[in-house]
Amino acid sequence: MLTPILEVKNLSARAGDKEIIKNFSLTINEGEIHALMGPNGAGKSTLAHVLAGKPNYEITSGSIKFLGHDLQQMKPEERATAGLFLSMQYPVAIPGVSTANFLKHAVNAKRKYNQQKELDAAEFLKLLRTESAALNIPSEMLKREINVGFSGGEKKRLEILQMRLLQPALAILDEADSGLDIDALRIVADGINRLYNEHNALLIITHHLDLLNQITPDFVHIYYNGHIVRTGDKKLAEELEENGYKNFVENE
Repeated sequence: MLTPILEVKNLSARAGDKEIIKNFSLTINEGEIHALMGPNGAGKSTLAHVLAGKPNYEITSGSIKFLGHDLQQMKPEERATAGLFLSMQYPVAIPGVSTANFLKHAVNAKRKYNQQKELDAAEFLKLLRTESAALNIPSEMLKREINVGFSGGEKKRLEILQMRLLQPALAILDEADSGLDIDALRIVADGINRLYNEHNALLIITHHLDLLNQITPDFVHIYYNGHIVRTGDKKLAEELEENGYKNFVENE
């Protein structure tokens, strides 16, 4: 029997007076990789933000369950410590906070939530060195302030490092391939693949086939006008790459 990690039923949400998510439903089970594809302005990032608990969005109807719990009753930090991770399209810079110190506090906050022993400085440093080396992240970068002066590729790799350290039950990757060159894309994809296993799940939000050529999705959903209009497998993404969205959205 499949175990659901995320269950979204008939969800509608708005920002101000504009309804952006409209009667959206999706179930993601353990061990599944889902890709969400859609044109600019379809509301893909809004969906990710609503799931992560970003303020300024109002859920007007529907329900969201994460690992059996009512997600709407959880604060953003509770969602994160419970195992929901969002890799943001535009990671924010945090002047005055070192990357390594931030990551240590994030890891230990989750461990505390799960009633695990917190890592001391030596234990965390060993873990950080192992995971950052796998992503070709130099030690000097970890001493810098979070995302301050980072290139696009550095920001993306740092997001994947956070994900690997936190070991989420569900990772939502909002255009993790945006702005990456071929080598950086390969490193990011490898980092994601190394995290994925039969007990967690991925929701990949993307415009292009490049990332899906390296991380094979079980399901591809076309998202338009606030809801899913078509579901298939990777062949659907290949069809989109060749023909665009017109045939799928013109009647919506």
